[in-house]
Amino acid sequence: MTEKTLDNLFYDTLKDIYYAERKIAKALPKMARGAQSPALKAAFEKHIEETEGQIERLQQVFDIIGKRAMGKTCEAIEGLIAEGEEILEDYKDTPALDAGLISAAQAVEHYEIARYGTLKRWAELLELPDAVRLLDETLKEESKTDSDLSKLADESPNPQALAAE
Repeated sequence: MTEKTLDNLFYDTLKDIYYAERKIAKALPKMARGAQSPALKAAFEKHIEETEGQIERLQQVFDIIGKRAMGKTCEAIEGLIAEGEEILEDYKDTPALDAGLISAAQAVEHYEIARYGTLKRWAELLELPDAVRLLDETLKEESKTDSDLSKLADESPNPQALAAE
């Protein structure tokens, strides 16, 4: 049995987030269509474009380590996306829908922030400065998206859901 190293763990985690980003890219248009607020629709549509760029950066990281870009099933993202779809179905046409969609999107963002933060640190340890730069760019985007979603939630969806009670 071969010994597993940080290189192996980095590669496996890279495959995990690559799979996750591709699944997110497919789920975001559905969330955008389901959102009631024009501002939330626009936020989801903006993140679709960002996600495409993030996938491209991940492909570049695969190139840096000399591996083929491929995904590895990520059960965590499967569950988070399923929760988002459940919110879309269970809260359709209710004042709480957008608040629920934001919460589902933030759960995904927090997962991505954790993964990118870890991958960035490992890339530093593995002395992969180009990968560090690419992963940091995505980490900053994900953190900004999370912050933007919090602001958006407080502007309308959270108070609107509360007022409906």
